Amino acid sequence: MTTSRTAALSALNDIDPSLIPGVYRIENTSPAEGTAMVVDMLRSVYPHEQIYGDYVTVQDYVDCPPRQLYDYLAQTRSLEEWTGSLRGFTETDEAGLWLAYDRMGNDQTKIYTRTVANHEAMTVDYHCAWDQGAHLWMIYLIRVVDAQVVLDKPGSVVLWTNCRHPFYDHNPFPETAPADRTTWVGDLWDMFAAGHLIELHNLKAIAEYRHANGLPVTPEWMQ
Repeated sequence: MTTSRTAALSALNDIDPSLIPGVYRIENTSPAEGTAMVVDMLRSVYPHEQIYGDYVTVQDYVDCPPRQLYDYLAQTRSLEEWTGSLRGFTETDEAGLWLAYDRMGNDQTKIYTRTVANHEAMTVDYHCAWDQGAHLWMIYLIRVVDAQVVLDKPGSVVLWTNCRHPFYDHNPFPETAPADRTTWVGDLWDMFAAGHLIELHNLKAIAEYRHANGLPVTPEWMQ
């Protein structure tokens, strides 16, 4: 028995297309229709809220071997070097949980950080929170990619994404905040993209300098 190529496809055969009208595929959208949709979505200027309202992603190339860069980022204390304001990291009594101070809030704003890293995938996720360490809801997602694979040259590509957790809009633990602090981390959300790009450029400058000068990308004091 011969089965047609279309009939043999299993993709989306379990759902009536009328139930998901927002899905556009070559099976229900002609190339001309698809091109018209894409062109209609393009803008010369995009509203800040449309691009950075719920997610912030920054990326850059770093002239440093990916594994060395990953190993550096996987050290929580590296944040003291390349971030703009996290300082004074000390490990708490809870293994893997670090306490530092975010000078962006004020000198008394504590920030707690736990680093969740995957050696094989070269992902480094920083789970953080201002003021308290019981619920780490500020998640910084970082992936290091081998530039040889994606750009055909040695080095690394760093992808960094933040998601707008609801707690950015209100402080869920006001009782743990310093009494004299007037700024909440979520007040700064509109500046996250620019601020994180500055920090990514810091990371790039530090890693590239050490690599170019034969220095360990991760200094001994971090290891």
